[in-house]
Amino acid sequence: MAEPSAKTVGLVGLYDDPATLQRAAARVREAGYTKWDCHTPYPVHGLDRAMGLKASPVPAVALTAGFFGLLAAIVLTGGLSAIHYPIRIGGKPLFSWPAFVPIYFELFVLFAALAIMGSIIVFCRLGRWHSPLHDSGIMKEITGARFAIVLEAADERFSEQDARALLEETGCHDIRPLVQHEEKDDAII
Repeated sequence: MAEPSAKTVGLVGLYDDPATLQRAAARVREAGYTKWDCHTPYPVHGLDRAMGLKASPVPAVALTAGFFGLLAAIVLTGGLSAIHYPIRIGGKPLFSWPAFVPIYFELFVLFAALAIMGSIIVFCRLGRWHSPLHDSGIMKEITGARFAIVLEAADERFSEQDARALLEETGCHDIRPLVQHEEKDDAII
């Protein structure tokens, strides 16, 4: 039979307003935590600055990939029209680039869109199939009207007493342990 086991993977501090959350995020950053996150029901302007987040690399990745798409389109159309299949039509040059502008645009957009999709999956760590936040019932409150800071136990600075004291210091009155339930499977197959 399978035995469920529970492991504490962090602490969640719930707040009632975004201003308190922003001050708490700045305090957690100053305390030196590296593995933590904030969850809000709507975008809170200035929260990323309070968390100390850097600018997203997604726009640079998208623009770079778009230019690679443009380069690929130029090489494909130019190579086909001037090298592999050189037919002079109406006295035009073998590589008449204005005819291929739609192809350039389309490959620029295609490569950029694929890069955006891939980089968001990588940078947002969307490859995880499961998060203990979903089982805890906390996300139901957060998506409604509350705000949360999640301090992960995987952080080297994390100790439950210190983390709890830090969250209380920031004005948090609702602190809950984040528990991950794992089922041990002792079956042979």
